[in-house]
Amino acid sequence: MTEERPVPPGVDPNRPSAARIYDYAIGGKDNYAVDRQAAETVFAIAPEMRSMARQNREFLGRVVRFLAEEAGVRQFLDLGSGLPTQRNVHEVAREVDPACRVVYVDHDPIVARYGDALLATGDGVAFVQADLRAPDDYLGHPDLTRLIDFSEPVAVLMVAVLHFVPDEDRPADVVARLRDLMAPGSHLAISHVTSEFRPEEIGNIVAVSGKAGAPWVARDRAGIMRFFDGFDVVEPGLVTAPEWHPHLARPVDPGKMWVYAGLGRRG
Repeated sequence: MTEERPVPPGVDPNRPSAARIYDYAIGGKDNYAVDRQAAETVFAIAPEMRSMARQNREFLGRVVRFLAEEAGVRQFLDLGSGLPTQRNVHEVAREVDPACRVVYVDHDPIVARYGDALLATGDGVAFVQADLRAPDDYLGHPDLTRLIDFSEPVAVLMVAVLHFVPDEDRPADVVARLRDLMAPGSHLAISHVTSEFRPEEIGNIVAVSGKAGAPWVARDRAGIMRFFDGFDVVEPGLVTAPEWHPHLARPVDPGKMWVYAGLGRRG
C-alpha cells in the first residue's frame, strides 16, 4: 500500500489533479489515492500511457540540454511545470552553466507548496503560482521580472500542458502573447498529446480523463503546429517525443507513442 502524503493547505485530496496524475505516471510520490485511481483507469485502456509520460519527461531533459548547450540559452520559463521530480529544468540547465536562471509557473496549490520548497534553491530559481491561461498574472510577477529578461533570448517550455487547455480558452493567443515578447534567438518547446494515431482509443481516454476531473484536448499535428506560428521549427521538426534527437532517447514503438514534441526558434 502506498503511504499517503500529508495534505498541504488548499489541496483537495479527493479531487484528482493533472499534475499529481502525471507525477504518479512517472514514478513520483506526491499523489493521492484519487490520482492513482484516475491514472490506473487510463492505464487499463492504454498501458503505454505510463511509458509516454516518462518519454515526455525525458524529452524535457533533452530539449533543455539542447537549449543550454547548443542554442546558448541561459534563461528558462517553464509554464505548467508540474510537481518537482528528478532532473528538473534548473538542474539540467545548470549542468551546462550554473548561471542559468529558471522560473517555474503552475496553478496547482500542491505544486506551489512543493515548488517553493524544492525548486526555489537559489537566487536564480523561482516559482510563481499562476495559471498559464492568465499571462498577466505571471508576466508581471516580481519573481519573474527579476529573473527573466525578455530583451534577451529565453526558452519558454510548454511541455505536456497545452492539451489541458481547451480551444475556448484561446491557448494560441497565450502562445502568441509570449511570442511577441520574445527576443530573436528565443525558443518555444512544446509537447502535446495527439489524436492522430489511435483516435478511437484516445477518444476513450479523453472521456475517462474528463470524468476524472483532468480533461484533455488531443489535437492533430496541424493543430499543434499552429502554436509554432511565427517560429522556425528546429530539426527534426514536430515528431513523436522519442524521435526528437533520438540518439539521446530510449527506443520505443512509434505505434505506442501519441505525444508530439517540437522546438521553435524566434527569428
